[in-house]
Amino acid sequence: MTGGRLTRTLQATVSMLALAAAWQLLSTFFPPFLFPPVPEIISRTIEVLITGSLLVDVLLTAARIFGGLLGAFLFGALIALLIARSQTLENFITPVLTFFQGIPALSWVVFAIIWFQGTEFRVLFIMVMTTLPAFTFQILDAIRAMSKDLLEMTLSFRPSRWQLFRYMIVPTIVPGILTAWKVNLGNAARVVVVAELVGATGGVGYQLLRQQQLFDMAGAMAWTLQLVLFVLVVQQSINAIEAFVLRYRSVSERAL
Repeated sequence: MTGGRLTRTLQATVSMLALAAAWQLLSTFFPPFLFPPVPEIISRTIEVLITGSLLVDVLLTAARIFGGLLGAFLFGALIALLIARSQTLENFITPVLTFFQGIPALSWVVFAIIWFQGTEFRVLFIMVMTTLPAFTFQILDAIRAMSKDLLEMTLSFRPSRWQLFRYMIVPTIVPGILTAWKVNLGNAARVVVVAELVGATGGVGYQLLRQQQLFDMAGAMAWTLQLVLFVLVVQQSINAIEAFVLRYRSVSERAL
């Protein structure tokens, strides 16, 4: 681990410990149903992770997030490719996507409840509709970031379509795509909780609703931390994939 990365890690650790200390201090002045002690929150969090029946809800939410993001990514990539090839399609589609982007997640939840019956299809619809515009615009920006001069030079070597895709297009658009996944992962985690609060019978959002009904703040914090930990783990996984796929960058930087 480099010195700069170690420093950032230590600073992040200190800030999180300070936040935990501030919460623990508040727990001494307020009743547990408002600010439960940190050890109780940690024990409840571990309880969720080691209890099979509770862990199922975490995995269910994770599956919904991945399903929604995958669907939005595939549709977004297709739409971005169509827009990139046709100015006319861009003139028609972009205003619609911009309009969709302005619709709150809660509105999509209401629409899904009115339009559809199946819980899983409702959640999938909400996830796709709330993340589709961002995926489309981010992938479109990545495609348009390709250097035209570099593309023309590559074409002068008469590569096959596979070679053009592998050696020119993929290295150019992959950084933007991975960034889009990291950005939309956080958005999807927030949206899925809203969807599960209103229209689901399982998952982290459903469990948060139960904790609210029981006035159990420690339980609410424990389930919230499940979602935060999930997002952090997936983001670090994406960072690892990015470091592997784009490892040639570090080689180029060392060469300079």
